[in-house]
Formats: sequence, C-alpha cells, structure tokens
Amino acid sequence: MSQKPFLAFACAHLTDERLYAAQVAALEADYECVVFAFRDHDSLGGMAEELLAKTPAGFTLIALSLGGYLAFEIIRRELQRLERLVLMDTTAAADHAARRAGRLADIAKVREGGIEALIPELPARWLHPEHVRRVELTDLMADMARSIGARGQFNQQSAMLSRPDSHADLERMRVPVLAACGREDPVTPVHDHEVMVARIPGARLEIIENCGHLSTIEQPEIVNRMLKSWLRETEGVSVAR
Repeated sequence: MSQKPFLAFACAHLTDERLYAAQVAALEADYECVVFAFRDHDSLGGMAEELLAKTPAGFTLIALSLGGYLAFEIIRRELQRLERLVLMDTTAAADHAARRAGRLADIAKVREGGIEALIPELPARWLHPEHVRRVELTDLMADMARSIGARGQFNQQSAMLSRPDSHADLERMRVPVLAACGREDPVTPVHDHEVMVARIPGARLEIIENCGHLSTIEQPEIVNRMLKSWLRETEGVSVAR
C-alpha cells in the first residue's frame, strides 16, 4: 500500500475523471490520487458508501459541486475519516423551488431526447462567459456528459433533489477546510461559500478570478497552485478521531 497521503476527488454533475486531470497530474508525485465519478447511485448515501469503501481510514477529500453535496453526506456518516476537506464551487443549501424545477426539467429533457439534448446548454450555464468560446472546454464538457450518460444524469439529479440543508453539519468540522470558487460562478456563487466558511471553525476561503463553476478546468494552474500550497500548509495537522 502506498505511504503517500491519500487524496479522494469527487466529481461534479455530468463530469468524469477528466474534471481533475490537471490536479492529479500536478499532485500525484506526492499524493495517492483517486477520482470518483458517480453514475450508478441515485442517492448521496449510495455514493458515499462507494467512496468510503474505496478509501483508507483517513483521507483528504477534494470535492466540486455535486462532490460537495457528497462531502456533506460523508460528514454525517463518517466524519472521523476526513483529515482535510476542500469544498469547491458548491453549496450547503438545499435546493430552492426554482432549482428543483430546473432539475426536473433537465430529467424530462434527457428522458425525451437523450443526453445530447442537454449538452448544448451546459457551457453557458456553468462556464465564465469568456470560457464559453473555448472549444477545448466545451468539447471536454460534452465528452464528460456523454460518459456519464442519460442514466447517470437521472441518478445524479435524483440524489441532488433529495439532499438536505447541510449548514449545521459543517459546524462539526474540526480539521482543515478550504473553500474555493470562481468569482463569476453562476451556480454556487461566492456568497454561498462565505456562508459555509462562517460555519466552519478555522476555514479559509479562496476566490478564483476570471472563473465560473468548473474551476478545475477553467483555471487549472491557479487551482493547482492553491491546492499545492494549502496541502503543504496543512500536512501533518492532527485530525479529529
């Protein structure tokens, strides 16, 4: 078994392992890196069970968007196993009525026309306006969505629709926590991260400039520097047991 510290990466909605390709490449020399993309579970509980079964007794979790919702479920289930936590472009708030309606509309759209019916809408929803014109990003988003597929889309949306408000759970954290988001994140804005950080003792907030919701692929070099620095700073910090 590797003696390197273990980093688990939890993917966002309709993204796969490529969401963290740049981060894994930057960190794998010093850390054991495993990326989790969920297709087969229609609940956060099922996703959490899979991740917990494939990680060591103590690990660092790096989670973006849907990955953050999964992180909150792990806090509720196995808090003692988290040595550090990175919450990126996510929110601890449960869905409001308009967000729920949007999820149900997406489910209906994909049920009717397959995943291809939804793909053209994703860049404008998630990316910084300047990045919508970057073909390499929009092509990557399309390929990742296809890899999750229609069934995976339904499962992920079902899991997100049933998630609770998680702000109170964050107050239980006693290990290093970093929250980070794109300055122009249109889905989970800066304010959502400020609210989370206010609930977590000692948490840090980093804002990534010129960036939307998918910070790891929109600004990979900035994210890599941020993670390397924070992981070095927090290495060896005693963990709650």
